[in-house]
Amino acid sequence: MKLVVFDVDGTLVDSQHMIVAAMDCAFAAIGAQPPSRQETLSIVGLSLREAMQALTGADQSTIDSLTESYKAAFFELRSDPAHNEPLYPGADHVLDQLSARDDVLLGIATGKSRRGVDRVLERFDLQGRFVTIQTADNHPSKPHPAMLFEALSESGIDAARAVMIGDTVFDMEMASAAKIPAIGVAWGYHDAAHLRPAGALHVADDYPHLLRLLDAQFNDAPGEDRT
Repeated sequence: MKLVVFDVDGTLVDSQHMIVAAMDCAFAAIGAQPPSRQETLSIVGLSLREAMQALTGADQSTIDSLTESYKAAFFELRSDPAHNEPLYPGADHVLDQLSARDDVLLGIATGKSRRGVDRVLERFDLQGRFVTIQTADNHPSKPHPAMLFEALSESGIDAARAVMIGDTVFDMEMASAAKIPAIGVAWGYHDAAHLRPAGALHVADDYPHLLRLLDAQFNDAPGEDRT
């Protein structure tokens, strides 16, 4: 049995417009200049408080204000069709293919809140696909490996038979810390050229390419089904 753990923002769903808009609103709410789009996307993957700290280096009170303002803005923007979070092309097909296999389990490890993850799963009818869902609500921020350690524990899968799929250096560094192989994706928020140095074994150009890379990774993984 293998475990494939997916990041969410920038890997499964394209949430960049929502994230940037909510960040702009959060900074405007405290009368501060918002970060550039590139700066905002560079911290996607971190938990929210750590992201605000990385962007500003501000005191705890300011971080608290920004965090709460961001949450409020994100909640409000979700009702605006202009700020939807679509699945990346091919994501649904790959999830279908992996879910249909009797030797693969699926998981999630994300800086998103559990409420945000549940909304994504409900919107795209993905409930029940993932045997383990790890979020920022209960764990230290990426790249700390706690999310992946818990995913391995809940699924009963050894690290060598798991793989992390993500779009940021934080995902790759988290996987490395947990001794889990990692595959980066080129369509997300961090430059693909930065993913290999951070620990990615491969970088997928699109979802069909990712499926081929996973097949190769499964064939190389140790286990009782190898001869």
